[in-house]
Formats: sequence, C-alpha cells, structure tokens
Amino acid sequence: MASLRNAPPRLRNYFKDNYIPQICEALLCGLLVTCPEDPLKYLESMILAIIENGLENLLWDMCIHPSLKPKVRRLSETYLDELFGLDDQLMTPELMIKACTFYTGHLVKSHFGVWKEIAIPHANQEAIMAEKMDKAIAHDNFRCQKHIFNRWFSYTVKRRERLIATLLRLRHLFYTQKQRIILAKWKEKARHKSKKREDDLITKHELQLKKWKFKLSLEKPINIEGSFSDFGVTDKRIVFDISVLPDQAVVQIFVYLTFKDLVSCSQVNRSWMSMIQRGSLWNSIDFSTVKNIADRCVVTTLQKWRLNVLRLNFRGCVLRAKTLKSVSHCKNLQELNVSDCPSFTDESMRHISEGCPGVLYLNLSNTTITNRTMRLLPRYFHNLQNLSLAYCRKFTDKGLQYLNLGNGCHKLIYLDLSGCTQISVQGFRNIANSCTGIMHLTINDMPTLTDNCVKVLVEKCPRISSVVFIGSPHISDCAFKALSACDLKKIRFEGNKRITDACFKSVDRNYPGISHIYMVDCKGLTDSSLKSLSVLKQLTVLNLTNCVRIGDIGLRQFFDGPASVKLRELNLANCSLLGDTSVIRLSERCPNLHYLNLRNCEHLTDLAIEYIASMLSLISIDLSGTLISNEAFCKTSLALEHLDVSYCAQLTDDIIKTIAIFCTRITSLHIAGCPKITDGGMEILSARCHYLHILDISGCVQLTDQILQDLQIGCKQLRILKMQFCKSISSAAAQKMSSVVQQQEYSSESPPSWFGYDSEGNPLEETHTKVKTYSEMIVKESLSSDDETPNSKHH
Repeated sequence: MASLRNAPPRLRNYFKDNYIPQICEALLCGLLVTCPEDPLKYLESMILAIIENGLENLLWDMCIHPSLKPKVRRLSETYLDELFGLDDQLMTPELMIKACTFYTGHLVKSHFGVWKEIAIPHANQEAIMAEKMDKAIAHDNFRCQKHIFNRWFSYTVKRRERLIATLLRLRHLFYTQKQRIILAKWKEKARHKSKKREDDLITKHELQLKKWKFKLSLEKPINIEGSFSDFGVTDKRIVFDISVLPDQAVVQIFVYLTFKDLVSCSQVNRSWMSMIQRGSLWNSIDFSTVKNIADRCVVTTLQKWRLNVLRLNFRGCVLRAKTLKSVSHCKNLQELNVSDCPSFTDESMRHISEGCPGVLYLNLSNTTITNRTMRLLPRYFHNLQNLSLAYCRKFTDKGLQYLNLGNGCHKLIYLDLSGCTQISVQGFRNIANSCTGIMHLTINDMPTLTDNCVKVLVEKCPRISSVVFIGSPHISDCAFKALSACDLKKIRFEGNKRITDACFKSVDRNYPGISHIYMVDCKGLTDSSLKSLSVLKQLTVLNLTNCVRIGDIGLRQFFDGPASVKLRELNLANCSLLGDTSVIRLSERCPNLHYLNLRNCEHLTDLAIEYIASMLSLISIDLSGTLISNEAFCKTSLALEHLDVSYCAQLTDDIIKTIAIFCTRITSLHIAGCPKITDGGMEILSARCHYLHILDISGCVQLTDQILQDLQIGCKQLRILKMQFCKSISSAAAQKMSSVVQQQEYSSESPPSWFGYDSEGNPLEETHTKVKTYSEMIVKESLSSDDETPNSKHH
C-alpha cells in the first residue's frame, strides 16, 4: 500500500474526505520531533487533542511542542499526499526528466544558433547589403514623394478655395449689378406709375371740383337765419320704416344714442316707442350727457328699467339725495359713476350699498364721502374690483383701514387716489394690508407722495402692473428700484425732475415685460435712458414729451435695438435736439408704428418728412411747429386719418390740395396758425374729404364765411370745429355753424403775438426772435437741472 494512485476512486475519496494524510502527517511529525517515552500514550493524547480542535483546524506541526517546532517553510499541503499517491498535481520523476531534457535542448539550440551566426559568415553578405540599400532608397523615395504630394495637395486645395471665392465674388458682383439694373428699371416704372396715378387723381379731382362748383351754383345761397336743411331741398320724400329691420340691427343703431335721444325717439310714434322698449338698450344709462335733468325723470327711468340696468353714470349731475336713493332699486347694477356729484353723501352710499351688492366698478371721485362710506365698502361690496377715490379729501387714514374689515376688498384690482393729499405713510400701509391684489394704481396731484409710500405699497402688493404718478415731484429713482419687485407693464410719470437715467439702468432685468412708458416732462432723462430702453422686446408705447435732453445719438441707439420692432406709438413732442438722422432711422426700424408726434422739432427738414411719408403704417402724425413744406408730405400716406401741421406758417393751399387728393380718409385735421391758407384750399378739402370729423383752423386769418358753406355741404360728418382768431369769419356765420356741429370754438380777435404774425398774416420778426430765445432758455434750463437738484442722484 505504498501508493494509492491505482486504487479505486471510492478509497481515494475516503482518504481525502476524512483527512487521513493530514492526521498521519501531524502524528508522525510529533513523534519524530518530540520522541516521547511512551509513544502510545502520546498518540492517544494527540488524537484526543485533534478531536477537540476538529479536523478543519488540523496543522502538520500541531503535535509538536511550541519550543520544539522547526522553522521551515511548507511546500505543499502535506508530504503524505505524495506517499499515498493522492496529489495528482505534484511533479513526477518522469515529468521532471522530460522537462529537464526539453529545457536543455532549447538552450543548446538557441546558443548554437547564435554561435553559428557569429562564427560562420554568410557567403552572400554583399547581396544582402545591396538588397537592404535598395529597400532603404525605395523607402526614402516614397517618403519624399509622400511629402511632395502632401505639399501639392495643400496647394491645390488652397488654389481651389481661392478660385471658388473669386467665382463667388464675381457672382455677387454680377447679381448686384443685375439687381441695380432691375431696381433702376423698377424705380423708373414705379415713378412713372406713381406719376400716372397722381395725374389720374388730379384729373379726377378736377372733374369732381367742376361738379362741386356746378352744384354750388345750383344751390341756394346760405341763409344765416335758416337751418341746415335748406341746403338739401328735394321734391321727393324718401319713406323708410326702421321697424322692419331685425331686432339685432335696431339695437345696434339705437345703442349709439344718448339718453336724451332715446327719450326723443320714444316720442316719435308707437312703432318707435316699441323699438325703444327693448331691454338691452337700457343696460347702460348715461345721465351725465343731459344738462339740468329732472329728478322725476331719473326716478321714473330707474324704476321702469331697474332689472335691466347694469351701468349708471351720474357724473356731474346735480340731484337731490332722495333721487340718488332710487339707484338702490337696480339690483343687478355692476358699474356706478357718481363723480362730481355735490349731493352725493354717506347716506346715499348707505342706501346704494344695501340694494346693489353686486357692484364691480365704483367711481366716487370728487364727492364729500367720509369714513362712514369707507366702512360700508368692505361690508357690502365683496366683489368690488375698480374703486376711484380721486379728490375725496374728507376720509382719513383710518377710513382706509376699514377696507380690511369683514371680507374686505381683497378683490380690488384698480385704485385711484389722485389728489387725496390727506393720506400719510400710515394710510398707504393700511391700503397695502387691505388691498393686496391691486394691479393698477393711479396717484396724481399728490405732492406729499414720497419714495417711502411707494415702498410700503410694493411690499404688500407685488401684483402691481400699472402705476401712474403725475404731479408727484418727490418721487425719485428709489421708487423705481422698489417697483422692480413687481411685474410692471405700464408706468407713467409727468413733471418730475428727480428721475434720472439711473431708473432705466437695468430695465431689461427689472421690467422685462413692460409695454407702455410715459415719461413726460422728465428733464433728467438723456440719451443713456434710450440706450437702456432699446432692449425691451415688448415695448409698444413710448412717450417722451418735453424730455428736451434727448437727441439723435440716443434715438439711433434705441431704434437699433429690438424695442423698435413692436413700437406702435411714439411721442417726441418738444424734443428740440431731434434731427433728420434719427427720423430716417425711425422710418427703417419701426414697421408697426401707427402714431407719431414730432411737434416743435424745429431741426427737422423736408428730408426727414419724406422718410416719414414713406411709412405706410402711420395713421396719425403731428408735425405742428416744424419746417414742413408743401411738397414733402402726404402723397404716399393714403391711410392717414389724423394730421396736425399747426403753426407751420410756411404752408399754403398746396398742402391742402395734396391732402384732398391723396388722403381722402382723413378724419382729423389741424392747420391752426397757418395764415397762408385761403378759401380756395378749403373748398378743395370740402369737395374731397367727406369723412372729416375734427377741423382746427384757428389763426387762419384769410378764411371767410364761404368755407362754412363748403363745409356744410361737403363735410357732413364734421363734429368739432375750432375757429379761434379768425377775424374774417363773421359771428353770424359762426352762430349758424354752431347748430350743425356738436362742439365749436370761435373768436374774431386778432391772433396773439406768439403766433408769429399779425391780423393780415404778415410775420412779426421781433416776436419770432423772442419766442426763439424763450425756447432756447427752456433747453438751457433743462440742461442745468442737475445743478438745481444735486442730491437727487443720491436718494
């Protein structure tokens, strides 16, 4: 049993599973090293120790005393595995002989090969060297060819790129020249077509003017004591019954009538009375248009239509307190305006609040209400959204505190406190605590308003989107900084010298969605403000009237930014530093501009006016006080509806003729202070502009009574007529005309000296110089405003 290599697997596994070789090894090592006197007792004690420790913890030196343990390194798990033939992985003598033979043969072969290479020289050494040289030369040639090819390839690529760039430049030059030729031909054709259109319009105008004059020759002369019906006398009478129209059409017609007109229509006949009885016509009743209305009429009307009335307007009506109590019968009332009613008191408010709890809009401006009314508002008007307390000076800060009682006025989104000078900082704090949802705030004519008041409001009212501060000189840039916490859409300041360019320094970050900016008469603003405003992408309305320090540089920077794209209304009145350069840029960068005001911009010439005339989007233009000439305007402004060229003393009848031919849709025309306009020009205007509603001819000293007859026949839609300082128009003709129009201003006095000419239209050189000097003084005063308020920039 010297070896178990050829033993059955069962026996071999038995020896391995029961650790037989390890047990034997440990016992034999102990016997060999310890050499006990009684080997059997020693083996017995060691076997018991092995049993206690377990076979898993068995070591080969476990049976040797620690002091006698040899310091040898273990090579295998157990030496007895080899004896018993249990270690299949151990090296056998046969394998050792084979490995040694292989290793010796490998060493002999490798060393003999090296010796052979060194000891025995090759017979064809020169051939080998020649072959190597050929390979080296071929490799070097290939490397040179590769380098040369790369250089040639780079050269051809660059040459091709230059050739392509040259061809592109030639193509660009070709197309540019071609476009110039096409544009020149197009301009020539457009000029020819425009000239032909002008000739056709002039021819048509001449034909209409002949018909007009022929018609005037057949008409009866104007009768001062007659009526307007004398001009349209016909033999045939047109009969038309309006009652046959659909109900919706009838309502659309009668809805434009005033309260007085509706009452008059109801008295025509029974058919008209039945049409007036439609309830939708009485949803809105405006008593303010009737002068000296009887209390009985008001009470009767409200009692009859109490279920239909939604909106009532008593503005300026002098009524008894008992009459105002009848408003309480209108249970469905939503809007009530009792502004400027001297008889409206707290008692009247008590009756209305008890009977009309659904009011959404309430205007109490300039009334005598006190804290009693302020206590009623939160108690009854839980859905109140719009409240105006302008110029109500009898309530106190405590009255504003009442707004927070009960359910409060937490749905209020619009508040007007203009002229309420009795309100202190505590009052604004009460407003902020009571009306946290305010979005639109108007505070005009309040000199006591300070930056602290604005800060108090902003802290509790972050939803403010619109502020109007007119007549508040103590507001400064600090208020603007406080308002940056709100998402402002509209700001309006007027007459403030403490506001500087600093307020708009970070406008794109503080007010990214702002669309309306009114900064009227704020002389601290310069071109830097316009540069800051140029980044506002949502800006649609910009009013910088009387901001006299603004010039061409700032405007050019503004128009170059994205703010000019959506701009719809621009007011630069009295910006005397404005020149042609910025106006030319305006015409190129403002495609959506509808309303433009350049009043008193004295440095503008015909060049700028021609560019303005090319803007087809313009509807209203104010060029009064400029140096506009007769030939520079209106020929391309076919959609123009409002035009103001007042105080342009150089204008003649030619511009009136141009307006009559090319601007037939015009509805408002102001030519005040134009002494060279005559009856001939107004005759042409009356013959062509039939939609004219507003006409201002004040100071046109050469106009006579004849124009009134022409206006009555040709401009039948004329509503407002201003004839101040028209000495050639008689008072009798003016009196006759007053019965035709709704509003008329007339005086036959000589023009004042600031008009710049006398009663005959002759210029006053001395006065003109004085006016010019005064204008220059205003500019100089504004430029030195920083010296007057040195501390304004530090607040």
